[in-house]
Amino acid sequence: LLSAVPLARHCGVSARSGGSMHAVARQVTRAGAVARAGQRHLSSAGTIRVDFDKPFKTYECEGPTVMHYDATKDELLELWRTMYKMRRMELAADQLYKSKQIRGFCHLYDGQEAVCVGMEAAITYKDSIITAYRDHCQQLSRGDTVESIMSELMGKATGCAKGKGGSMHMYHAKNNFFGGNGIVGAQQPLGAGLAFAHKYREDGSVAFTLYGDGAANQGQLFEAMNMAALWKLPVIFVCENNQYGMGTAKGRASSLTDYYKRGQYMPGLQCDGMHVLQVKDAVTYASQHCRSGAGPFVIEFDTYRYHGHSMSDPGITYRDRTEVSGVREKRDPVNKAKSWLLELAGFQEDELKTIETAIRKDIDAAVATAKAASEPPASELIADIYCGQKPNMFVRGCDMNTSYGDYSVSA
Repeated sequence: LLSAVPLARHCGVSARSGGSMHAVARQVTRAGAVARAGQRHLSSAGTIRVDFDKPFKTYECEGPTVMHYDATKDELLELWRTMYKMRRMELAADQLYKSKQIRGFCHLYDGQEAVCVGMEAAITYKDSIITAYRDHCQQLSRGDTVESIMSELMGKATGCAKGKGGSMHMYHAKNNFFGGNGIVGAQQPLGAGLAFAHKYREDGSVAFTLYGDGAANQGQLFEAMNMAALWKLPVIFVCENNQYGMGTAKGRASSLTDYYKRGQYMPGLQCDGMHVLQVKDAVTYASQHCRSGAGPFVIEFDTYRYHGHSMSDPGITYRDRTEVSGVREKRDPVNKAKSWLLELAGFQEDELKTIETAIRKDIDAAVATAKAASEPPASELIADIYCGQKPNMFVRGCDMNTSYGDYSVSA
C-alpha cells in the first residue's frame, strides 16, 4: 500500500481530501487498469489499435481478415474532427430550415458521417463519387467549404452551384464529385459510366456510386451492375443502409435485406457503417479489388440516420424515439471516435472541448457569411443550360413574348 503513494502522486491522485490510504489505493488500482488497457492497444510501431465492434460479412470474397485497425494519434484526431465538423454543419442546416432560411427539400446526414469520412480516408480525389440527394457531407469531404455549402442551401450566388441547385444538387467536378442527384436511383448507372471513363482512360481510379436501401430495388441498379460485371468496370456500388427508405422499414420493402449480396455475380461485403475505421478498411479492400482489374464490387454499410428522411419528415411516425436515442447512445460514430481519443490516445477532455468550440465558431461564421451573401441575379435563370452556350442562345419562355435571345441561334 505504501508503494502505491508515489504512483498515486504521479497519477494525480491525492489522499488529503479523499480520506484513507485505502481510498487512494482503490483510485490507483483504477488508474493502473486504465493505463494497462491503453498499453494493450499500442502496437510495436507506436500506433493505436482500435478494435472493430462487428465482424465483416462477406459474399464471394474472403474480405478483410483482421478485426482491428492500427491508427496513428493524428489520424484518429483528424477523423473525429472531420465528423464533428459535419455533424455541426448538418445541425446548423436543421436550424436554418426551421427558421425558413432554407426552403424546398433538405436531407440531412447526421448519424451517417462515418461512411463519408471513412470512405474518403481510403481514396483520393482522383477517384470519382456520385450519390443521391443526401449529399452535403460528400460535398465537404471532396474539398468544398462550409460557407459554399451553406450559401447553396440558402440559394445564394456564392453557393457551389450558384444558388441554383440547393440541397439535392451539389457538385464539385474539380475533385470528381458528381452530385447530388434528386431522382431516386438515377446516380447508379451514372456511377457505372464514371467507372467506364476511368477504365477507358486507364487512369487507375475507381468510381463509387452511393445509394440507400430504399433505392436498392431500382431496376436501373441491376442493369448498371450487369454492364459493370460484363465490362469489369472499376466501380464500387455502395449501399448506405440507414434502415428506412423514406418511411418504410427495409424489411417491408426488400425480400432480401442482405444488400451486399445483391450483386449476385460480383463480390460483396457488409461492414459496420458507424465505425469510421472499419469503413476505411472495407473501402481499402474493395478498392484494391477494383484497381486490380477484377471488376465491380458491392459494399453495404450498416448505418443510421437521426433525422427523418427529409426535414419535412419528423422521423418518429414509423419508428419511436427510444430507437433513435438507443442508436445515439450505443453506436454514434462521432462519440465513438471521441472515446478512442480519450481512452486510447491520451487526449484530455478539455483539449477536445477546445477543438469543438473552435469548430462551432467556424460553422457560425460560415453561416453568417452565407446569410449576408446576395441571391443570384435573374439572368442566371437562362445561364448554364448548356456548357459553353452562346450569349444570345434562344431560350423559350412560357410564351414567345417572354422568351430570351435570338430565335435563329441554338446552343
